[in-house]
Amino acid sequence: MQGGTGLKASKNPNAALAAKPTNVRWRVFIMLLALVTINYVDRAVLSIAMPAIQKDLALDPALVGVILSSFFWGYALMQIPSGWLSDKIRPDKVVYGAALSWGIVQTLTGFINGPKMLMTLRVLLGITEAPVMPGSSKLQAIWLSKSERGRGATIIDSGAPLGTAVGGPIIVAFMAWFGGWRGALIGAGILTIVVAYLVWRVIKGGPNANPKVNEAEREYIRKALEEEYEEHKRNATGLKIGPKDYLAARNFWCMCLGWFSFNTVFYGLMTWGPSYLAQTQNLDIKAIGGSILIIFGAGFIGEIIGGLITDKWREKGGNDNTVMRTMLSIAGIMTAISIFLLTKSTSVTMAITTLSFALFFLRWGGLYWSVPAAISQREHVGTVGGCMNFAGNIAGVITPIYIGIIVSTTGSYFLALMVFVFAGILLATVSSLINYNKKIGTVN
Repeated sequence: MQGGTGLKASKNPNAALAAKPTNVRWRVFIMLLALVTINYVDRAVLSIAMPAIQKDLALDPALVGVILSSFFWGYALMQIPSGWLSDKIRPDKVVYGAALSWGIVQTLTGFINGPKMLMTLRVLLGITEAPVMPGSSKLQAIWLSKSERGRGATIIDSGAPLGTAVGGPIIVAFMAWFGGWRGALIGAGILTIVVAYLVWRVIKGGPNANPKVNEAEREYIRKALEEEYEEHKRNATGLKIGPKDYLAARNFWCMCLGWFSFNTVFYGLMTWGPSYLAQTQNLDIKAIGGSILIIFGAGFIGEIIGGLITDKWREKGGNDNTVMRTMLSIAGIMTAISIFLLTKSTSVTMAITTLSFALFFLRWGGLYWSVPAAISQREHVGTVGGCMNFAGNIAGVITPIYIGIIVSTTGSYFLALMVFVFAGILLATVSSLINYNKKIGTVN
């Protein structure tokens, strides 16, 4: 173990540097993108298939709402425990085990015989999917240098808009190919298991043990993490850092509130966006599917571009605070402006355009997945990532409910959209209050 980085120094560093480094670390994050994309396809399958399920199982609308919400019960509940687990054992194993487990649960959902079994399996799906994001956050701290984590974070998190965008067409195709909603659920589960195995083949072992990593790349990663560790050591107080230190830190609470704000908008648009387009723009199901593909596709492109801009800026000497505060403030402000303009929409084209702009800039918020590694001790990155995602998924639990109440009470989407405007402003505000150069427990 060298300097707490977990990477062994090369026996022959000169020979290692002479060879061209492999780029296995980026293959790792491309595979994690594929896994998160499947994660969101699996979340979408029930919503898309629900009309058929509701008819076959004779479910009333109130029960449907509870079933759709039940996924988030297990998912939010397990964020912190799964983050802690990623810190205690290898995060690649945690991510792989989670993916296999949720693939099995998804497959079993195709055999349900009633609402109780469906709800139970949805809670289990949330529990088994929970480790993927905290585990992936921990993998950033193991594989990537500080200047690469913007790309790493946004590559992983861009699976959310990508999975949302392509999930509809994939599940509709599965329903056609496999004979209805049961076949679609089983097909989605089997697809997850296959993707999980392919991901495991690339991510297993970490940079020190992965056979595809050559000595030059291993030495590059070791040196980058060693420099980060030495910087941390120079600023450390020497005191043991525990939960009380995180709970007393402004950085921690601003991180959680920022991610909550981000997810308020994202989950709000993901759950109510189709209904908004149907009711205010009179779009049919096929047109809604095409619109969602455009809108969330813009989010995927925006997230990748946001990560590239961030890391290029850093590589040119940009200070972390300047870079992150600027990028995340732009994300929040542009989201708020776009959603406000949506309230003035007078055509389908304007509605889709403003929503696409909103998602393009909102998804720069995926940079938040680099924040746990930036502000927490190395041994706590997974747990802190779990805390952040727990806060974000509280938004997933409550936002669809209160947006529904607002729309039902007022008969309009105006106040609901203004909630998203406020959330965008809040995202910009709290992001500007985080010190991205300071790990909790250090003196500066």
